[in-house]
Amino acid sequence: MTTPPNTPIDEENCHRILRAIDIIGTRWTGPILLAASRGARRFKEYRALVPGISDPQLTLRLKQLQARGLIERTVIPSMPVQITYALTPDAEELISALQPLSHWSERHLPPDDA
Repeated sequence: MTTPPNTPIDEENCHRILRAIDIIGTRWTGPILLAASRGARRFKEYRALVPGISDPQLTLRLKQLQARGLIERTVIPSMPVQITYALTPDAEELISALQPLSHWSERHLPPDDA
């Protein structure tokens, strides 16, 4: 069910928003989704686009995002076997939903180094 834009947020929706914030606020989730939106498909591409993340942490986050339905893992039977990771439609919708927040933060928050 979609709520009209000016409808007050009730308690149930507030809890859903908090759960969504927990997902996107988990360390490395944002950079991984951003890397996927920039075309990362293979593990080493994610590692290159997410500076500072360790291999075990990237593996864990990709599994968690897959379990949440935000990343799709595809095994390509070849020699050697190839594994790719891509955004799901739900992740693309989430990224679109975050765009207004990104624009707001550009207008109202200083850069990290300020």
